[in-house]
Order: sequence, then structure tokens, then C-alpha cells
Amino acid sequence: MDRDLDALLARRTLIKGMGTIGAGLAIAQLAGCSSSGSKASTDPSAPPQSSTSLPAPRGPIRKPGSRPNPTLPEGTDTMPEIEHVVVMMMENHSYDDHFGMLGRGDGYKLDANGIPVDANPDGKGNYIRAFHMPSTCQLEHVPGQDWVRSHTSWNHGKNDGFVEASTAVAMGYWNRDDIPFYYGLANTFPICDRWFCSTLAQTYPNRRFLLAGTAAGIVSTTTAALNAPPPPNGTILDRLHAHNISFKDYYTDLPGTFVITKTAQDYPESIVKIDQFYTDAAAGKLPFLSFVDPNFDHGSEENSGDIRVGEAFAAKVTNAVLQSPLWPKTVLIYCYDEHGGYYDHVAPPKAIKPDNIKPGVDVPVQNGQYDTYGFRVPAVIVSPYSKPNYVSHVVHDQTSILKFIETKWNLGAMTYRDANADDLLDTLDLKGTPAFLDPPKLPAAGQQGTCTPGTPGGPIPPPDAVVPERAGSSLRIGARP
Repeated sequence: MDRDLDALLARRTLIKGMGTIGAGLAIAQLAGCSSSGSKASTDPSAPPQSSTSLPAPRGPIRKPGSRPNPTLPEGTDTMPEIEHVVVMMMENHSYDDHFGMLGRGDGYKLDANGIPVDANPDGKGNYIRAFHMPSTCQLEHVPGQDWVRSHTSWNHGKNDGFVEASTAVAMGYWNRDDIPFYYGLANTFPICDRWFCSTLAQTYPNRRFLLAGTAAGIVSTTTAALNAPPPPNGTILDRLHAHNISFKDYYTDLPGTFVITKTAQDYPESIVKIDQFYTDAAAGKLPFLSFVDPNFDHGSEENSGDIRVGEAFAAKVTNAVLQSPLWPKTVLIYCYDEHGGYYDHVAPPKAIKPDNIKPGVDVPVQNGQYDTYGFRVPAVIVSPYSKPNYVSHVVHDQTSILKFIETKWNLGAMTYRDANADDLLDTLDLKGTPAFLDPPKLPAAGQQGTCTPGTPGGPIPPPDAVVPERAGSSLRIGARP
């Protein structure tokens, strides 16, 4: 989510009436939503223009409504090994800014001294090298990832516009000393180094992809986006509800599923506070699908917050899953909604358009379509069935979570995007002896309170990160080899 005024107003509009679930119904009414009509229409949309722009297609283009196994009816359990899925989606960080220094997966290119040579031009005759942030606290407002700044950063696949779009802070990163739990998690379980956010845009569009396989025309995190029509083929919650498959959104200050506001009206009984997640996990009473939401005001890792607050939340959730009696049949997916404006060196590939809904139903846009993925984000697949020592190079995005769920229950796809997404099964070995049946011990999260949000505590960029262009021949600029 973005901290521009409109986004803050949008968030506060939601939070204002959220003291009780009953207030959530008022949110849906405020947004002008209606629950009339079928919740889970499977009528295929017309093929999107340029619908064959899939990265390395593996077969015929699948259509909305298509089932993973067309010989079986919807609702058939094809993956009995997995009974619970926990989705923990944090906010606003790129793969490189969190895991560029991990040492496994496709991270930064390092010089002989172990310093990244990745850089972006500053438009003033210099390159800004990737640099270690002074602390785990971030600046206020920057970097940014709205539609315009994301497309500027991307620059038609050159990935050399990050500093121009968001100032030098876009080149900042953290390492193992800063976020030890995350590094322990990523060094233990499968990490996905080709997990892209779903579109070159902000939180609300990308979280719509998570729920519905499409942004349905929105490009912003604004009140206008909340008021936009809901996705025409419904959400994954609708598909699960149609087959009496359980789900809950365990929220801290704001349910993430409310980016599609009719969720508040349709499923108030499935929206519960985060404390209930820890109770349900310990008691072995989690639903099939759990969304767990951090504190979006200061604990989701959005700037200007201390990323260790988000890391501590993620560690608490993960450990609750590892210690749950349900662990033997659970998959936890740790990922991010979008890159937050931070640099990543891998150019997003082309993506299949989800439908024929053009971007800009909320705010005007001058360029761009939903035919390119957004930038890479951190993602780790945590399960007793996770493959040890595995790095997935398969292209994934938010809709891969949908495809995994659809594959489990043989559900019809909602859009072309989720119909043709990868299903995450390359990260799991469901037929062998589970490698992590005994939960591993992970490092503790880093100590909080060592810095002040909005004030990282050092110069940005540090002087040694500024390299004159004439001296930059050894640098990797953007997405160049």
C-alpha cells in the first residue's frame, strides 16, 4: 500500500468502521457493492487481445472456467496430502532488496569484495550502486510503486529507471544481519527466484490478482479503486464457498480481502482477528484456506516502517504453523504483494492478459496493459513436503496461489491468468517421505526498536554508492547481463 494521501484516506475509510464485523458490512455499502447475482460465474470471458503472450507456453492456452483435471468434477480433492493452506502476504519489497545477498537463487552480482555491482543511473551523470541500508527503518514516501513509477522503473524491460522514479533509496537493500529469520526461512525451505508480482502497480491491483486472478481495471491504491466494480467472475472465496470449503481472513487492523469490498458483505463470518489464528493453529482448527494479515499501518514492512516489525509478525505466524498439530498436512506461502519501488535486476516477462478489462477504471492511465508481470518479490514455500535445498526458477505470480488451490480442489479458473499460471507443485514432493515432518528450528527475528521509522540513520545514498558514469564500466546496469 502507498502512503500518499489518497491511499491513507482509502485505508482509514476501511479501518474507521472496523471495530466489529458488523461494521464491515457498512464498508461494503459505503463502496456501493451489491451481492446480487451468482457468486461464482464460470462463463468464460472473451479471449483477451494478445492472449498468447505467455512466458514459454507449455501447451494450449487454458480458458476461464477450465478445470485442472477436466475429467473430474469441481470440488474433487486431488491433493489429499495437503489439508491446510496459509497465505502470509507482506508488503512492498523486491526480491533483491530482501534476498539479493542471500547466496542462493538469482541475487545481486558481487565484485571481488562481496559488494553488489548492480546500479541504476541517477540522471545527473552518475550511477547509484546497490547499497546496504543504514538500518531496518525506511524513508517516508519513497521509494514508490504506483503505475507511473513502476513503469518508469521498468523502462520497457531495461530496469534502469528505479532511481529516476523513486530517488536513490530504491537501490537500498538488507542482509542476514538485518533480517535473520527471513534468511533462515529462505535457506531452509524452497525459495522462488522467479516469483513476480502480478502487474506493474500498487497494492490493491496486485491483491485483486491474489483473490480473483485479475485487477479488473484498477491500477491504484485509492478510494476510487475500492469503489470500482468487483471482478466479474468472482473470487477464490466464492469458488470455495460454492463447495463448502472453509476459509478465513485473520486480520490485525484491516482484512486484506477487503480490497474487494463485497467480501465484507458476503462473508462476515469468515473475517476474524489475528489472535484467533494462533488459537486455531494451536488447537488444530484452522480452515482449509487462511489469509493472515499484518498490521497494515506499521507492521507490514511498507515504508516508512521498521521491516523487523513485519519480520517478527512473520516469524510468529510461521512458528505457530510449525508447532501446530496440523503441520504435517499444511503449506504456508510467504510472499509480498509488490516490490514497493525497490530495485530488482530481473526484467519482468510478458504475461497473459487476464481478460479484456483495460486498466484505468479508477484513475486515468496513459500507457501500459496487464500483459507484463510486475517485479520479483520474495517468496518461500513452507511445508513438511517442501523440497530441501531447492530453488524454483519457474515463473510464478500471485495467481500461482490460486492455481494451487484450484488444483487441489479441481476448481474452474476465473480468468486467463490463473488458468495458465503455474501451480507451485515444483516446490513440493508429495509422494516421498516429507523432508520437514519434524519442524526445523529457525533463527529468531531481528531486534526491533533500534531505529526510528522515517529516519534510517545514515546518508542515502552513502558516498561510496555514487559512481560517475565514466567509471561505471564494471557495473551491471538494470537488467543488463
